[in-house]
Amino acid sequence: MQEYGQMIRSGQIQSAALLWQEHRDAEFPANLRGVEVEDIDMVLLDADTAGCASTWINNGGTLDPQRRRILQTRAADLERVIPQISDPSGHRYYQRLHRLALLISGALDTK
Repeated sequence: MQEYGQMIRSGQIQSAALLWQEHRDAEFPANLRGVEVEDIDMVLLDADTAGCASTWINNGGTLDPQRRRILQTRAADLERVIPQISDPSGHRYYQRLHRLALLISGALDTK
């Protein structure tokens, strides 16, 4: 049974790594630089979430308690701001980041 759990974990990490690479390859939406939505700085929202994602992937699917809290907070922040992003490229950019945060959060909950 533990082997099955490791296979699931490996698949979650692989899925997150693919989404992470796609996000890294995407250009940050220039019109959201220096912008706050719902009092949330969009650059910091990206940086915080990306930092947690990178750490989780590089640590084989683990996060320390502080980064876990940051990721959960940023996932909630993403839910608040995404509906207010009218630019299609910005909307896609942050939707992908939100999917990544949710994927990792879900994996943390199953550990």
